[in-house]
Amino acid sequence: MSILEITNIILGILAIALSLPIAVFVLECGAALFPGIRDPKTSNPPDFNVLMPAHDEAAVINETLDFLLPQLPSPNQLVVIADNCSDNTAEIARNRGATVLERFNTEQRGKGYALDFGLNHLEANPPEVVVLVDADCRCLPGSIAKIASQAATQNLPVQALYLMEQPPNPQPKDSVSALAFLVKNLVRPRGLNQFGLPCLLTGTGMAFPWQIIRQAPLASGNIVEDMQLGLDLAIAGSPPQFCQTAKVTGILPPQGEAAKSQRTRWEHGHLQTLITQVPRLSIAAIKQFRFDLLALALDLVVPPLSLLVMAWGAGLIVAGLGAFLGASWLPFGVLAIAGVLIFLSIISAWAKFGQKDIPGKSLLAVPFYVLGKIPLYFAFLIKRQSKWVRTERSPVIPDKEV
Repeated sequence: MSILEITNIILGILAIALSLPIAVFVLECGAALFPGIRDPKTSNPPDFNVLMPAHDEAAVINETLDFLLPQLPSPNQLVVIADNCSDNTAEIARNRGATVLERFNTEQRGKGYALDFGLNHLEANPPEVVVLVDADCRCLPGSIAKIASQAATQNLPVQALYLMEQPPNPQPKDSVSALAFLVKNLVRPRGLNQFGLPCLLTGTGMAFPWQIIRQAPLASGNIVEDMQLGLDLAIAGSPPQFCQTAKVTGILPPQGEAAKSQRTRWEHGHLQTLITQVPRLSIAAIKQFRFDLLALALDLVVPPLSLLVMAWGAGLIVAGLGAFLGASWLPFGVLAIAGVLIFLSIISAWAKFGQKDIPGKSLLAVPFYVLGKIPLYFAFLIKRQSKWVRTERSPVIPDKEV
């Protein structure tokens, strides 16, 4: 076999490997553009409790409770787990009427351990549904009852729409980050939902029937514990469902060390989960004859948007160089078309879902945003983040219409 033939095979494999996640991404974004929301009919809200893990959240928890408590029939339906706190988080929550559990364990740190501690407390008198909410987010009116009702009606986990708002005086990179978050947490889950398929859990605003969440393995220091939880439940027969009409928002940390720490945790955790869980999901899909698990595996195989664009660009350059030196132009042509489809998908998603809050001129910062992520992905190869690290908080922005 000649060097040219070997080169063509390598470039062909490269084009196929990159085209698969791009095809999944484009299909999900395209399906999301169709009108209509597949939120099922629900009954009256069931008996539910809200669990809120909190680690040194005194700066933000009051504003979070301002949004949350009016949605609860009684404040003591909220259980705040003050986890290894060194501030007055527990005191603030207790003064607002919440049930407060204080936990101190410096060896077992992280959201998963805190949630397991809270579930142990509820076990003596368990509710029908448990809702998980982070201490630094806003649950818009009606959202808690909506996801609790859907979880009870379907007897499945439910994920609310979780989006990030930009910080005060945002930089262009903040706008691009908010767009990437919107594509990940709204556009792609909505596309899956249009096909009647499950979604990944995205971090807060999640409701679970008691019997399902109680049997889940929560007590771990996984840095993307919510994503892992959703995959574990899906394989066990309880795939999470998306509820777009229930909305929870958070605030992106301003550019700096806090933003860098948060993005590193999110993206390193995503990549580690992709590597370890795509094979697991695929095997389970074959063994159980379940297309929904295969769909989740394909969804998970799509890397973070900036890495997807970066990998496509590198592949296009390699394929173009190979073609220039005498190899086939087909891989280059396939990747060029794939690039156009990525671009059209992002623009369409912004135009339909993000145009109101994300200025169009911020899209010009996308190349710089992608290039700025190179050290983050390089760190994954040489020193990946594997332990839970709390993101530093700033006070929540005063209420505004969302």
